[in-house]
Amino acid sequence: METNFWHERWAKSEIGFHLNEVNPYLIKYFGALKKKSKTSVFVPLCGKSKDLIWLAEQVEHVIGIELSKKAIDDFFSENKLTPSIIQHERFIEYRYANLTLLCGDLFQLTAADLTGHHLVYDRASLIAFPPEMRSSYVKKLDEILPNKAQRLLITVDYPQHEMKGPPFSVPPDEVHQYFSSRYDIQCLQSEDILDASKRFKDRGVTRMLEHVFLLTDKTA
Repeated sequence: METNFWHERWAKSEIGFHLNEVNPYLIKYFGALKKKSKTSVFVPLCGKSKDLIWLAEQVEHVIGIELSKKAIDDFFSENKLTPSIIQHERFIEYRYANLTLLCGDLFQLTAADLTGHHLVYDRASLIAFPPEMRSSYVKKLDEILPNKAQRLLITVDYPQHEMKGPPFSVPPDEVHQYFSSRYDIQCLQSEDILDASKRFKDRGVTRMLEHVFLLTDKTA
């Protein structure tokens, strides 16, 4: 998708994907990840998620990347935090305590940018990409993440023809298609969320599930 799409969504505050509280799946299942004494977590397309604050209380370092500068500015403003800001060649780096947010294009990341970050929390990234871009996203993360990086992945699953994404439908068989060659995949929970998702029902969606997956590198 064009970057202007996301800039416009944030500019117009069309951010129905944003939660005003910590994602309950994160709280429930973060313990399933194998954490070390110096655990770091990477959060792709982090937006202004409250999850970042919660994660920063659990691990040594959290690093997120977000295309929208407004999203990052809003995150620090709404949480009453004052970060240091450094302009780099590819990104603007915001840093506060053990939290680092990079403003820029995820596809410009390199492995050097994520050295030591071995856990991944993907609640809104994979489902943000249309089908023609998802393979590139999966390939990019495989390129830049260290080996044995576990992932906590959340997807939504609905009849794609009933609604134009994002969020896009990524059913379990597609998760296996993208990740099974490298990862052992465990579905931790599948939840029917249609009744609690009025905005999707109003758009004509007749079925919607949310899936939580734990991905563990097969070489781990």
